[in-house]
Amino acid sequence: MVVSLSGMLGCAAMKPAAPEEVVKQRAQARWDALVKSDIKTAYGFLSPGSRATTTPEAYAASLREGFWKSATVTKVECASADSCDAHAIIEYDFQGRRTKTPLRETWIREGSEWWYLRR
Repeated sequence: MVVSLSGMLGCAAMKPAAPEEVVKQRAQARWDALVKSDIKTAYGFLSPGSRATTTPEAYAASLREGFWKSATVTKVECASADSCDAHAIIEYDFQGRRTKTPLRETWIREGSEWWYLRR
């Protein structure tokens, strides 16, 4: 039996990504937007429930643009099929010194997409 490499790769490409991988990518993209002060893009990662209770203007007002200098999502742990915690190291200036601190945020699946749950 001959199986083509393209056929095998096609099957591998069809396999959905693990929730941990998807959440890590989305969480990093949200942090990348925040570091760039792209508040509109960051707002788009909020869960539908968070967006229903927080206007884009209120969200923007709650953030300090330019505060974050870098952010790296280091790992994701999923407690269930619909809830994951993303762990990140964020870097910012505090009292004239560059500071790094760990952060944990919750992501939930609604429908077929993962969203940041703002508390």
